[in-house]
Order: sequence, then structure tokens, then C-alpha cells
Amino acid sequence: MDPTCSSESIYNLIPSDWKEPPQPPRYVSIFKTAVKEDMHKFKTTMKTMGPPKVDVPSPKDFLKKHSKEKTLPPKKKFDRNEPKKPSVPLRTDHPVMGVQSEKNFIHTNAADVIMGVAKKPKPIFVDKRTGDKHDLEPSGLVPKYINKKDYGITPEYICKRNEEVKKAQEEYDKYIQENLRKAAMKRLSDEEREAVLQGLKKNWEEVHKESQSLSVFIDSIPKKIRKQKLEEEMKQLEHDIGVIEKHKIIYIANK
Repeated sequence: MDPTCSSESIYNLIPSDWKEPPQPPRYVSIFKTAVKEDMHKFKTTMKTMGPPKVDVPSPKDFLKKHSKEKTLPPKKKFDRNEPKKPSVPLRTDHPVMGVQSEKNFIHTNAADVIMGVAKKPKPIFVDKRTGDKHDLEPSGLVPKYINKKDYGITPEYICKRNEEVKKAQEEYDKYIQENLRKAAMKRLSDEEREAVLQGLKKNWEEVHKESQSLSVFIDSIPKKIRKQKLEEEMKQLEHDIGVIEKHKIIYIANK
């Protein structure tokens, strides 16, 4: 017989009174039904966010300095002789009864409606076929800014600033001209500057072509010196070209 067989195991001879305890009931929230009802109730309305319901703020309602600070009421001067408020009526006092008015409110309201000016409907726009309505004026669809008198006109402070900048530039140019006249400096014209720039670029191309024609394997000191010299010349030419391209006005000393 197989000793591992469960029917003939030695452990079956030991009496056992232990029983597996029953599983406790699963916890169920008391709000489960209410949550399900709320979820089904608002599920259709929350399927899509839709257009924003917040009005676009007006440019005139910008935040101003000290606008959110609380202001105290003006201080009043205490006057001892100031008349006091009327006293509270007594419990035994009775209000005046039986006062009637001869005014016909029906005829008065009808006359006010007939003689009054009709109220203009508020302009709105519909952005969906389902009929979602929004105010037209804060939406930005009304071209009210291009109809202003000062639309497209340069503001006065910008014109004033441009004049100040122009005046400062003229004074600076005058100061530079005077100093250059004293130091005997000469200003390069646009043609001379362009000629110098093209000459530097041509020299750089020649040096670059010469450096490209060197052998790939440099095994001697003269070749290394030659390569270093060409690289230094190219670097100096690149620096000079960058300086001339960066500065439109160049002055040189007269010899």
C-alpha cells in the first residue's frame, strides 16, 4: 500500500474536533443605493462639458491698485445735541386702521405699459443646434473696438518715446562725430565696409581650401606647424568677419 494515501494516513487516527470558522458577512455601505441613484441621475447631464458658462470679462474691469482693500466709512463728528431716533412703539400702541386709497392700480399699470418705451431684447447668439444661448456683447463677436475713433492710431506715449529715442540718438551721433574729429578718425562708408567684408570672406575661403588640401596623416613637425598656422588664420578671419557683420558703423584711424 502507498504510505502517502490519504485513506491510510497515520494522521487520520488522531481525533480532530476543529472546524473551519464561518466567513464573516461582506461589508455593504448604507449609501450604496443613494450613490447609484445619483450616478444615474446626473450621468446624462455630465456626458460632455459643453461651452463655458462664464462670461468673458470686460477689458475695463481690470484689477486696480488698492481696489481690494477695505475702506472705512468716513468719520463723523459726534454731536451731543443731535436728535435721537424715534423710540420703539409700545406693546399697547395700535396701528392706524381703515386707511384706503382711491387710486386705481389696474388703470395706472395699463397706462404705464401703453405709454412706456418698449424694452429692447438683449442680443444673444446660439453656438449649438440644441439652442445654447449666450450673451453677444462679451463674446468678442461684436466689432466694437475697430469702430473706435483712435483705432489704428499710434498712442501718444509711443510717439513721445520715439521722439526721445531719436533725439538721444542724434545727440549721441553728434558727440561721436565731435570726438572723432578731435581724434582724427574716419568712418567707413557702406561700400568700403562691404568691400572689406567680401575680401575677408574670400581670404577665408582660400585659407580653408588650403587647409582641406593638407594630407590626412600628419607625421612631421612642419606639417603640424603648417596646420596650426592655417587654423589660427581661419579663426582670426572668422572673428573679423563676425565683428564687421555685427557693427554697421565702423571707424578707423587716419594714418
